[in-house]
Amino acid sequence: MSGSLVEKDPCPDRILDDAGGAFGMGLVGGSAWHFFKGLRNSPNGARIIGGMQAVRMNAPRVGGSFAVWYTLYSTFDCTSVYVRQKEDPWNAIIAGASASGFLSLRRGLRATVGSAIGGGILLAGVEGLGIMMNKFLAMPQNLPQLPADDPNLAAAIAAGGGGLPQAAVAPPEVGNSSGGGSWVRSLFGKEEKKKPSGSVGKSEILESFETPSPPIQSFDYK
Repeated sequence: MSGSLVEKDPCPDRILDDAGGAFGMGLVGGSAWHFFKGLRNSPNGARIIGGMQAVRMNAPRVGGSFAVWYTLYSTFDCTSVYVRQKEDPWNAIIAGASASGFLSLRRGLRATVGSAIGGGILLAGVEGLGIMMNKFLAMPQNLPQLPADDPNLAAAIAAGGGGLPQAAVAPPEVGNSSGGGSWVRSLFGKEEKKKPSGSVGKSEILESFETPSPPIQSFDYK
């Protein structure tokens, strides 16, 4: 059997569960309705007593009517599931039409057919509303889509920048260190020469070792 839209109890237990729940629902609703109706129809000074008496007389009858209808509905629902070997909204529609028509058999064929059609339409509306709610709740949320024609955004996503374009950062400028020491070199009358890179600098260092040093003067006293 295919899964139903709403989780239900197994069929033998479903009948008793629906009957008890329907009786409680009818009892509570009928008590509230007939209590306010008894308050309105009772004379002054006896309104509360009249409301309680109306509840005591009518609320069990309303609860019993609900229980009978739901018992028949669950019975026809389980029968439809067993015959069709399928769990879908058509079982509820068939059960609603059958239960409403069965309760109107005493009033003749025309009343039976009319009640069956009315019960089927009512259950079809309930099942349709349930399907629409399930589809609406299961619908994924529409998130805003990012523009695909933005080259900066595409480059940022490709570079792993988290989906946002990043501003280009200019490289820091390297300051000239020769400006700070130029006045010191001018004071001592020496200027440092720029050393070329590579093998030229190494050859100049070797040539400086080959040049002979000047003779040292002797200051011995004779």
